Amino acid sequence: MLGFLKRPVVVKADINLNVVVLTAVALLSRLWQLAYPRAVVFDEVYYGQYISFYMKRIFFLDGSGPPFGHMLLALGGYLGGFDGNFLWNRIGAEYSSNVPVWSLRLLPALTGALLVPMAYQILLELGFSHCAATGAALLMLIENALITQSRLMLLESVLIFFNLLAVLSYLKFSNSQKQRPFSLSWWFWLTLTGVACSCAVGVKYVGVCTYLLVLTVASVHAWHLIGDRTLSHVRVLCHLLARAAALLVIPALMYLLFFYVHLILVYRSGPHDQIMSSAFQASLEGGLARITQGQPLEVAYGSQVTLKNVFGKPVPCWLHSHQSTYPMIYENGRGSSHQQQVTCYPFKDVNNWWIVKDPGRHQLVVSNPPRPVRHGDVVQLVHGMTTRFLNTRSDRQGEELPPLDCLVFQARCGCAPEPPLAGGLLLRRLQHLHALPEPLETGHRKPRIRHGGLEDHLIRGSSGAREHLCGPEAEWGPPPGLGVPAAGGRWGEAVPRLPREHGVERGGTPVRQKPGAEGEGARAALTRTDGRQQKPELHGQVPGAAVEDADGEERRLGAQVQLLAAGLGHPGHQHRLLAAPQDQYSWLRWALAGALCAGGWAVNYVPFFMMEKTLFLYHYLPALAFQILLLPAVLEHLGDRLCRSPLLRSLFSGLVVAWYSCACHVFNTLRPLTYGDKSLSPSELKALRWKDSWDILIRKH
Repeated sequence: MLGFLKRPVVVKADINLNVVVLTAVALLSRLWQLAYPRAVVFDEVYYGQYISFYMKRIFFLDGSGPPFGHMLLALGGYLGGFDGNFLWNRIGAEYSSNVPVWSLRLLPALTGALLVPMAYQILLELGFSHCAATGAALLMLIENALITQSRLMLLESVLIFFNLLAVLSYLKFSNSQKQRPFSLSWWFWLTLTGVACSCAVGVKYVGVCTYLLVLTVASVHAWHLIGDRTLSHVRVLCHLLARAAALLVIPALMYLLFFYVHLILVYRSGPHDQIMSSAFQASLEGGLARITQGQPLEVAYGSQVTLKNVFGKPVPCWLHSHQSTYPMIYENGRGSSHQQQVTCYPFKDVNNWWIVKDPGRHQLVVSNPPRPVRHGDVVQLVHGMTTRFLNTRSDRQGEELPPLDCLVFQARCGCAPEPPLAGGLLLRRLQHLHALPEPLETGHRKPRIRHGGLEDHLIRGSSGAREHLCGPEAEWGPPPGLGVPAAGGRWGEAVPRLPREHGVERGGTPVRQKPGAEGEGARAALTRTDGRQQKPELHGQVPGAAVEDADGEERRLGAQVQLLAAGLGHPGHQHRLLAAPQDQYSWLRWALAGALCAGGWAVNYVPFFMMEKTLFLYHYLPALAFQILLLPAVLEHLGDRLCRSPLLRSLFSGLVVAWYSCACHVFNTLRPLTYGDKSLSPSELKALRWKDSWDILIRKH
């Protein structure tokens, strides 16, 4: 029962030191002297006000974006013990001692640092080399604009983090789809994709661009699943429902959840109440709630109401009054009634409230039970703040005000791409194929193996003893020692037949001779030491290729070509087998990289390019992040395609190193502007300008 205690508990972990080092350096670059400068910088004056509202539980609603990003910044203030007492009135104002600057800037710095290892992982998931992935991470590390933006109380680094997290999660989900669909990791990465997309939209509305990009790629992959004949209808339906739930339902629910939590946190009346309805204002603590508390839903005598002009579109207009009165004598000498002014006001205000009074009673409160106002009743309107009656005549004699039926009562109460094809591509492609039911006679039309862009002709001779794939050198037949099937039979698992020089007759009869090194390799590939057949280890499981015969029927062609994987057969023929699939894999990899990286740049750049409003540098940073991901991939592709000789490869590598050294020099040159830790003279500041159009402010003491 306690036998498991006799064996040690072993935990194995694979640690990528590249990721560890890159993450550590990124954290150092973002967190170093994070509290400096201890003054309001740029848009911190804008976001700081909302953080103070959260700390004081005062209601606000930012029309420029959803509340999730503001809540994340406020979380830093909450953890740092910020009480919200700071006047965010100007850029450059020194922070008081009660403002935890380091804590408020911590979350943007952490998300900005995590962009570096995420860039590395995205390039790896796309199938590029560790060198290209490291290059993308290093470019993300030394980008001055990204460093500066992530070291302040701003939201751009948080937005980019969720954008890249959505892309990385979907890539990991897509790669899990090829190996273990509906596994725990498959569900985790699919769900995380939807969560990251909703968080990106919740930080800023522009996050919807990346969300739509991921949805588009997922839709294309789902369309390919629909056309996959190896999957049953039920399984295809399960795939579609899982994607719809994770990428549509979960983001929608989370987006609503952001506003729900926001409204729970800010429950007190504040300066933004006027953008909400009167009923909502009445639900807040303080403000109009003190006026409308206990008011009935239905308009009754004693109710406090607002009156809005029905012809006030597109600008609403509420009946409004205040303590100011009309002048006794106008400038032209004409006199007036000197009564209280009544105007039409386009904003919600406490002076918009009126009390409905019964002309026959002096009571200004709602009776119990309430007496509702009916159509045709004569009422008096009393201004709630000044208790003055609304006069139906104007200050100009003979001019009547519009009848009250021009106003309406508004009662306000108190209420999948293809898998990687590296290495033994064709071997894995043909792994699950099954034999044709019978040999084809000479003269029949040739069946064709179809798999994407790969088309290889299969010819079986009239003897039924051999088949040719892409050339006469590769021959197919039963494995040695397994026997030859009878005519019209079927191979259980067909493997490549060895040529004569490898110890097997072309006709199918084994030759008894001492195997050499190559024969030993063949035997090791097919058998175990105990004599049983051993299935060679493959690096991936892929669906079989469909075979269409002369009658249009699709059958499964069986083949196990492990001998080629062991290095047997004609080397030149093996090269021809692997060349075409590698080109196809390169295209599939580039198509996905272009869709996510180049597409990510386009959807985050083009909308701002077409806008006419004033734009800042941070508007282009999400597009810059995707551009950084694309650049090392392009360089690697150019090096592989253009540099065939070792000399050209060395020259190209030297140019890339020189270019990256220049990028590091630019980072170091602009470092004083990035961290602000070094005093520069006016002449030194002007020397940092590359163009005369650059405007660097120089403070004169």
